[in-house]
Amino acid sequence: MSDPTQPPDNPTSSDPTSSDPTSSDPTSSKPTDPSASPAYETPAAPAYPAAPSYPATGGQEAPGYGQAPVYGQPPAYGQNLYGQQNPHDKYNVLSIISLVTSILFVSVVGIVTGHIALSQIKKTGEKGRGLALWGTILGYVGLLGGTIFIIITIAFVIAAASTGAGYYR
Repeated sequence: MSDPTQPPDNPTSSDPTSSDPTSSDPTSSKPTDPSASPAYETPAAPAYPAAPSYPATGGQEAPGYGQAPVYGQPPAYGQNLYGQQNPHDKYNVLSIISLVTSILFVSVVGIVTGHIALSQIKKTGEKGRGLALWGTILGYVGLLGGTIFIIITIAFVIAAASTGAGYYR
């Protein structure tokens, strides 16, 4: 079977009836010029349909494969380009300690760690300002409440001691 894209081959025949090499007889199998090569046509390239163009949503076209990402936007929530957590997305540890110790009535520790946490948050931009603030406030309220409780207890003990001499007679 022959290739359909190739022109048909006309092998040289040994037919004695066609003796005229310049005849224009289509059945003549002798070439007109032995040095001339047969003229082949280059096949046409297949025509592919054009790619459909779809309208982009939002009025902007989607970026191509070779375009760089848009700068100024974080790659994912809570992570920077290297997969690490952003310092602005983590809580200050001292602010948590301040709130917990103030709730557990260790007011002096809550006050001290709350002030240190507020100072660090102002410098680093971490989260936890509200926790540190509430830890400091509850620490002061606890310290004030503890001081009032101690004063009332001491006053009660002094009052009881001055009037209670009749128990030992």
